[in-house]
Amino acid sequence: MNDAGSAAPVGAVAAQAAARVAATIRDEIRATSSYATAKPSGMIELHANENPWPLPAALRAELAAAVAETAVNRYPEGAGDRVREALARALPLPEGAAVVLGNGSDELIQIVTSAIARPGATVLAPDPTFVMYRIYAMLAGVRYVPVPLRADFTLDEEALAAAIARERPALVWLATPNNPTGRALPLASIERILALAPGLVVVDEAYAEFAGTSLLPRALEFPNLVVMRTLSKIGLAGVRLGYAVGQPAWIAEFDKVRSPYNVNALTQAAVPVVLGAAEVLEAQVARIRAERSRLAAALAAMPGVRVTPSDANFLLVRVPDAGAAQARLHAAGILVKNLDGGHPLTSNCLRITVGTPSENDALIRALAST
Repeated sequence: MNDAGSAAPVGAVAAQAAARVAATIRDEIRATSSYATAKPSGMIELHANENPWPLPAALRAELAAAVAETAVNRYPEGAGDRVREALARALPLPEGAAVVLGNGSDELIQIVTSAIARPGATVLAPDPTFVMYRIYAMLAGVRYVPVPLRADFTLDEEALAAAIARERPALVWLATPNNPTGRALPLASIERILALAPGLVVVDEAYAEFAGTSLLPRALEFPNLVVMRTLSKIGLAGVRLGYAVGQPAWIAEFDKVRSPYNVNALTQAAVPVVLGAAEVLEAQVARIRAERSRLAAALAAMPGVRVTPSDANFLLVRVPDAGAAQARLHAAGILVKNLDGGHPLTSNCLRITVGTPSENDALIRALAST
């Protein structure tokens, strides 16, 4: 019961808050939805493009010891020097290249987009591709121009070249291999785009380990190239570490946009340990690539199923009815990504992460039981 001195009823306050949100928050943000993530327990998770194998017990013990020694009462080292040194030891980085770290590659997408977001700037990318390029462009208030892929999900290089000439973009995103299609871009095509683009070209190599090709060793050969990568797809999704490599002039500007202490102390302790056992991750990547071939062949043999050639750790699969297939898989305890309705080119398509042999067998049985 309310009296004259009591607060307004909860419902009235909520209505007032909604009115103030509508008057304050940008229309384009209110019109969109937050990025949805699903993590139900007890399911076979073939929806998030993760490495399905845990780290070996001995490496986990080493990791636990390193984390236990971390002074969590102190801020982490600001620039992540230990992590950058570990990356330099583990990767073919060209001498003189600069590196900036992110809380996953998602944060780096936001950093790069924010850095180029001057009035009138345009961001350009093939389409469909990773949705966060568009979302961060919207959040930064810059124009986003998608350039459709061909029907077979290969790059329409002529259309992209025409869009670059017309739009003069400040930033071009090139995901290779691309998500959600799984296809890698020919290096010659990337080189031609680098020559045409007036601004920055970021080559997003989140899935490069599964493709076997990379521009990382050549990051300093082009004045407008930055190569971006993540550790999420090769087995460290929970650690959340992305990194961008390029000319020091680019990286210095991105470092100004990066939030202080953006990579936490536990991540900084864990990454050097795991990268020091690179052979473990390489062996797991090799197993995923072998399972990718086996799973693709099994799915392609099913009536009405078409499998897009993949260079990543997932398959883009077109089925007669994506909704029905997803429901059947969910009933069998298997999560996949349903892309139907998201883009005209991915109608009735499922994106299926390559799992362990037993997980892939369960998926094959569930899809075959029609």
